[in-house]
Amino acid sequence: MSNFDPLNVLPEGAAGELPPPQKFAKAPPGLSAGGPIGEGLSLDTIMRIPVTVKIVLGSASMPVAALLKLGRGALIPLDRKIGEPVDVIVNGRVVARGEVVVMDEDPSRLGISLTEVVGPSVAENLR
Repeated sequence: MSNFDPLNVLPEGAAGELPPPQKFAKAPPGLSAGGPIGEGLSLDTIMRIPVTVKIVLGSASMPVAALLKLGRGALIPLDRKIGEPVDVIVNGRVVARGEVVVMDEDPSRLGISLTEVVGPSVAENLR
């Protein structure tokens, strides 16, 4: 059996290093090279950019062998209890926490009632 270490496949000293940032010949259309927003963009355009929102109910860890044995009806215990707040994640960052609720207009659907909006410094620490 070999002693393969997946974290040691890069040349010595290369682990954790990032490539240098790329420089582009010209700014993308609508953006000026000197500023964050050029004349071609309006706030309305930015407000229509889609973002991914995820609600994390909890997580679990298990060995691959246990994962492969899962089948219909299997229960996976999560690391959160009923009543604990869930995380609201936007594009990979925690932005709020809330409680899971049943929607009044459609009881077959769940929703989130926000209880806390997380500031940027707190969100950075939760990543």
